[in-house]
Amino acid sequence: MTSSRRSEVFDDGLTLEVMEDADAIAVRGANWIAATLTGASADHGRCVLAISGGRSPWPMFRRLANDPSVPWSQVHIVQIDERIAPLGHPDRNWTEAIGVFGSVLPQDQLHAMPVEDDDLDAACVRYAHVMESLAGNAGLCIAHLGLGADGHTASLFPDDSILDVHNRTVALTGAVHAGRRRMSLTHLGLSQFEHVLWQVQGAEKSDMLARLLAGDTSIPAARVRRDTALVMADAASTGQAN
Repeated sequence: MTSSRRSEVFDDGLTLEVMEDADAIAVRGANWIAATLTGASADHGRCVLAISGGRSPWPMFRRLANDPSVPWSQVHIVQIDERIAPLGHPDRNWTEAIGVFGSVLPQDQLHAMPVEDDDLDAACVRYAHVMESLAGNAGLCIAHLGLGADGHTASLFPDDSILDVHNRTVALTGAVHAGRRRMSLTHLGLSQFEHVLWQVQGAEKSDMLARLLAGDTSIPAARVRRDTALVMADAASTGQAN
């Protein structure tokens, strides 16, 4: 099933689309990203897609990478967040990203977070400058986000000191999460994107999805801008699975 089972637009502009399963989200998400990048390219030339990691997005991103309608010559890929690990390490989101997008984009359009640097604070500043340079007059197009069962998104975890960073677009987590510290876009960094695409899958996300939709800002995910946000959720995460 590739069409949404249910669509709802909230008063603050957030849109929810509920689909049958992960496969349906992968198809719909890839098509939506392709169309949005194409429109941004036509309007502005260069367009920027920020990608998350984890397990969920890669089927969607593989479909996207195989779509010849995407104006790849104009697309730049940046990262939402990254684990502090050596280049090529399986813990790195970038390792999977290169495997997916490396065949359709040249190296100078792929922008990895420099988490292997010795001075990580300086690396955050440098990556923020990369983002500013890419934005130029066109701005930043799409931020793809997932939702954790604890309410985190990107590497913005509950009770982490990164949540108190309000004047920088890129920062480090204060604590180790799942064995690694992280570099991440902050809430300020995420606010720079014209579109936010949420991908939410699995029954274990149902409580946090409800809080995200309700705008419960006690969870980090719900502090992300909502006026141009699209949430693609599977039936299980909304409690509507058969």
